[in-house]
Amino acid sequence: MKKRTDNFNKFANKTKGSAIKEAYRQEKRKGKADARAAGEELRLIKKAKARGVDPEELMKENKVGKKFADPKSRKSSAPPTSLKPTPRPITKKDGTETDKPIAQTQDSLIPLNKFIAHAGICGRREAAELVKAGKVTVNGDKLFEPGYKVSQADKITVKGKPIFLQKNNVYILLNKPKDFLTTSNDPEGRKTVLDLIKGATLERVYPIGRLDRNTTGVLLLTNDGELAQKLTHPSFEVKKIYEVTLDKVVSKKDLDLIASGITLEDGFVQADSVGYADSKSKNIVGIEIHSGRNRIVRRIFEHLGYDVKALDRVMFANLTKKNVERSKWRLLNEKEVRLLKYMNKSFIRKNKTPE
Repeated sequence: MKKRTDNFNKFANKTKGSAIKEAYRQEKRKGKADARAAGEELRLIKKAKARGVDPEELMKENKVGKKFADPKSRKSSAPPTSLKPTPRPITKKDGTETDKPIAQTQDSLIPLNKFIAHAGICGRREAAELVKAGKVTVNGDKLFEPGYKVSQADKITVKGKPIFLQKNNVYILLNKPKDFLTTSNDPEGRKTVLDLIKGATLERVYPIGRLDRNTTGVLLLTNDGELAQKLTHPSFEVKKIYEVTLDKVVSKKDLDLIASGITLEDGFVQADSVGYADSKSKNIVGIEIHSGRNRIVRRIFEHLGYDVKALDRVMFANLTKKNVERSKWRLLNEKEVRLLKYMNKSFIRKNKTPE
C-alpha cells in the first residue's frame, strides 16, 4: 500500500521566509550594536585620556565593554561617574551657596553646540565651528566635540566668557537700512544691525541669516537657537522674496533664463519665480528664491551683465516689512512665532521635492 504523504506537516514545519528575514534583521542589529559598542568604547577612552583619567581603571570601574555591548543597557545607563560634568554650587536667595549637587538626568543633557545656540550666542552650525576651533570650555576643559552632552550645571565659556541658557525667547523684525552690517559686532567698529535695536531687549539676540551691507529689508533677530537652525538650514528651503532695481531694462529672455536656472561659479541656481515688479519700469524685478548662498541674488544678475542698483528683501518666511519703517523694528506676535516654529507651508517652497 502506498504511504500517504503528509503535505500539511511538511508545509507547517518548513522555515518561512519571514523567519529567515527576521533572523537576518536580528543578526544585522547585533552587528550594529557591536559596532556602536566599539565606537563608544574608543570615544570614552579618548575622553578619559583628555581628562587625565586612567582608561583601564575607568573601563574596569564602569564595565564599559559589557555595558555598551547591550544597546538597552547603553540607552538607559547614566554617563560614567568620572566623566560627569562637575555641578556648580547652588546660590540660595540669601546669597549663600550650598554644595548640594544639582540632580541630573539624561533628559537634562543636551549637545554642547545646541546649548551654545540656546544661550543666544549664535546658530547651532556656527556654534559647532566655535567648538571645533577650541574656543569653548566645559568645567575648565577645552572640548572639540560639538555633540558632547552638557547640562545647566556645567560651567561653559565661549571665548573666555561664561554663558547660560536663555529663559525668555525674543523675536525682533527689523526693516534694515543701508550701511549696516548684519553681524553681532565688527572689529573695524562699523555700524551693525544691533545698533538699531538697542533697548529692544535685555536678552542677547543675533541676526538669522545675512543681508549685505547695502541690502535693505526684512531681517529677523532672535535668541531662539532651535528656530534659527530651522530657518537657515537648506533642507527647509524657506521662501525669500526680493525687489531688485537694475541699471537697465531686463529682457524677457533673461527672466526666462533665471527661472529655468543658470550655473554660477559655485554651482547651479534656479529662482522659484521671477517677473517684472512694475510693468512700466522693466528695470525693477521681483524674484522669489530659497537658496541661502552668499550674495546669490546680486550674483545672478551680475552673471547676466546687469548692475544691481538697489536690493530690498520684502519677505522672509512669512514675515514682511508692512507697517515697519526703514531702520525701525517691532516684536513678533504670538501667531507669527507659532507659524515660524511649525514651518507653515505658506512660506516653504511649493514645488519642493521630497528627500
